[in-house]
Amino acid sequence: MFTLFASFNLSLAADAASVGTHTIPEWAKGNTVFETFFRGGPVMYPIVAVLVVAVAVILERMVWWTIQGARRDPKKLKQVYAALERGNVAAATNIASSSKDPLVRTVWHGLHHLRASVEGALQVAYGIEMQRAGRFMTVMDTTITLAPLLGLLGTVTGIMGSFNFVGSSDLAPTKVSSGIAEALIATACGLGIAIFTLIFFNVFNAKLARLQFELEKTSNEVILMLTSLRNRNDLITDEGARQQSQQVVGTV
Repeated sequence: MFTLFASFNLSLAADAASVGTHTIPEWAKGNTVFETFFRGGPVMYPIVAVLVVAVAVILERMVWWTIQGARRDPKKLKQVYAALERGNVAAATNIASSSKDPLVRTVWHGLHHLRASVEGALQVAYGIEMQRAGRFMTVMDTTITLAPLLGLLGTVTGIMGSFNFVGSSDLAPTKVSSGIAEALIATACGLGIAIFTLIFFNVFNAKLARLQFELEKTSNEVILMLTSLRNRNDLITDEGARQQSQQVVGTV
C-alpha cells in the first residue's frame, strides 16, 4: 500500500502539467483554484456557469431587499390608517399616493379604485408586490437541484474514466487517480454550490413570507375600515374634502 502511494506521488511530480487525461494549461499551473477546476473535468464548465448565475441572483436579491427595507415607511402607513379612521378616504389616498413603501402602495391602489372594487384592486396590488419580491426564486430553486445533479454527473464520468484504464496494458496510477479526482471534485463543487444557494434561498423565502403576511394584514385592515365606514355612512370622498386633505397633508 505504501509503495502504491509513493508511486502516485512520484508520477504526479513528474507530470505536473498533465493530470491523467486532463491537461492543465501552463498559465494555470501553481494556482490551486484553476488546477482544481481543470482536474474536475469537462463537467466543471456547466458547474461554474451555475455558480455564476447563483451568485448574480443572490447579489441582485440582496440589493433589492436592502432597497425595499430602506423604503419602508411605517409612519406614513399610520397616517393613512388615521385618515381612514376619521372617514377621510380622500386624505388617505393623497397621503399614500407618493409613497414607495409596498404596503402603503398597496393601500393606495385599493383606495384609488374605491368606486370599482377595493378588494379586487388590493388583490391585484398584492400580486404585483409578491411577484416583484419573489423574482428569481425559481432560478435559485433550480440551482439548488441542478448543481448536485451536475456534480453527480461528474462523479459518473470520472469513475467511468477510471474504469477505462483498469485492465489495460498502459495502466498508470495517475490515470486511475485522475478519474477519481474528477469524481470527487465535481461532487464537492456541486454540493457546495447547492448548500451555498440554499442558505440564501431560505433567507429570501423568510423575507418573502414576512412580506406576504404584512400585505395580507394591511389589505384586511383597509377592507375592515372601509366596511365600518360604509356601515356608518361616514365616507368623505367629495372634491372639497380632497382639497382640505391636501392642506392637512401639507402641514404634516
